Amino acid sequence: MKVPVSVWDKLSRVVVFLLFLAGLTAVFFWYLPLIQQNQRYRKRIFELDTKIQEQEKVARHLRASIESIQTDPRTVERLTRERLGWARSNEVIIRFDPPGLRR
Repeated sequence: MKVPVSVWDKLSRVVVFLLFLAGLTAVFFWYLPLIQQNQRYRKRIFELDTKIQEQEKVARHLRASIESIQTDPRTVERLTRERLGWARSNEVIIRFDPPGLRR
């Protein structure tokens, strides 16, 4: 035997379904700012990780330079010649002024 479904039963099911949808929508909009903040934090973490990697690369380069200066006499001689303009007793240094500078 089939019992006929009344209009009120159908309406009550629709109302329950709509209330459920409204609840899901409310939860979504309640957590939306947290989701957006989480996305901003993840982006900032990625940017900072990239900067850390760049700084570690610079630190490795500087450590290698320091070690080279401390252990290699040829490096010290090259830097002295380049920065201080020193020469050996049998050498002549010729300097060229950059273009546009006249005395």
